[in-house]
Amino acid sequence: MNRFENLPEDVRAAASRMAMPDFPAWERQVRLTGACANPIRLRGYRTVVDAGTGEVLDHYCTDDEPTGYRLVRCGNRRAVICPSCAQVKKDDTFQIGRAGLVGGKGVPESVAEHPAIFATLTAPSFGAVHSRHKQLGKDGKPLRCRVRRDAEPCPHGVVMSCRERHGEGDPRVGQAMCLECYDYTGAVLFNAYAGELWKRLTIYLRREIAARVGTSRTSLGKVAKVSFFKVAEYQARGVIHFHVVIRIDGPSGPSSAPPSWARVELLESGLRHAAAAVYVDLFSRTVRFGSQLDVQPVSQAGDGISGPRAALYIAKYVTKGAEIAGLPPRRIKSVDDLYWLHLPAHAERMVRECFALDLDPAHRDIAFARWAHMLGYRGHAATKSLAYSTTYGRLQQERRDHQQAERRHSQGLPPLDGRNIVIDAKWRFMRSGLAHGEAPIVDAIRARQRHFRSG
Repeated sequence: MNRFENLPEDVRAAASRMAMPDFPAWERQVRLTGACANPIRLRGYRTVVDAGTGEVLDHYCTDDEPTGYRLVRCGNRRAVICPSCAQVKKDDTFQIGRAGLVGGKGVPESVAEHPAIFATLTAPSFGAVHSRHKQLGKDGKPLRCRVRRDAEPCPHGVVMSCRERHGEGDPRVGQAMCLECYDYTGAVLFNAYAGELWKRLTIYLRREIAARVGTSRTSLGKVAKVSFFKVAEYQARGVIHFHVVIRIDGPSGPSSAPPSWARVELLESGLRHAAAAVYVDLFSRTVRFGSQLDVQPVSQAGDGISGPRAALYIAKYVTKGAEIAGLPPRRIKSVDDLYWLHLPAHAERMVRECFALDLDPAHRDIAFARWAHMLGYRGHAATKSLAYSTTYGRLQQERRDHQQAERRHSQGLPPLDGRNIVIDAKWRFMRSGLAHGEAPIVDAIRARQRHFRSG
């Protein structure tokens, strides 16, 4: 009798995997990926040769692995797909954000004295939605959703008022009160052109600062540099808004002192004016930012938000996507997919609008159907000015170099520092994901690694 046959199916599959001869080697690779939930399996080799002497300094081949393959991280930033890789992305984002506000990672600590603000740019209203308020009323309880004492029914018979206090996780939060009144075309177009709006805002802000200090935009670049670090976040209503750090440096970036006229007040007033002024003119409507603009000075003196806290806010949102609005984390290939996805009514209407706009000749330059799972948004989760601070690529390279150095030391291999080397490598993709029974084991390894890190 099979010793696992009386166990539940998932436990039986995990136990069978642990009993396989290659399990110790597989588990070691899983740990090296940080317990990636969707690892990529590769086959191939890597040979490191001293270019001067021809000496082989290192050779690795998956044929020597008991598993016959090598596992590498998937690198997905979304926590719903891979918590492990998302945590790495979050940590890197924090380091980038923090370095640009307090120094480190090649940025001098004097950057903390440069004027900087943390701002949130929102979208306009496209119709009434259910809201969960964080503000407390006089009774000490959260404010009610949308109180309108004399609210009249809309043309479709819906009274645009809600006296409930929606709790966390309430599925009604972000849903349109009337699906017919809500401007789904406007919401999707805003998402689609949010990146262009941001691009124009950065241009207009520099012009505004130059005008306020009495110089041209070209001359401004000779005495000061304006840097940004931005992350996009979906609201529950499925519309993008931006959290952004803006900083003024000297002409050489964070290593040079800003001019004497550079002040937080100048940045804030310039941003408010620029955000209200920029727009994208389309055939039938104008896309612009909403009137709600929150701006806080970044200060270590307690009269605003601290640099590390602003970096935490930026990092918090980089691992999130449209799932807050009920969307799946993968592409929606056609309208027919909606019949089995069972999306919330509000999100489904936005997805249908994406496919409808994809057929509109007026918007043929945008592949709306391709971005239906993002509700029309086509931009990156996080973007930054080159001079803001370090980059994701540099942090990833530092991590790879450190891991390679540790591996070489543990295997008794000579260090590569100062050597002129040639790398010959060839890798072939096998597949991605975990085999049957592996997910519970990986989840347990990830939980232990997280415990050790937090401890």
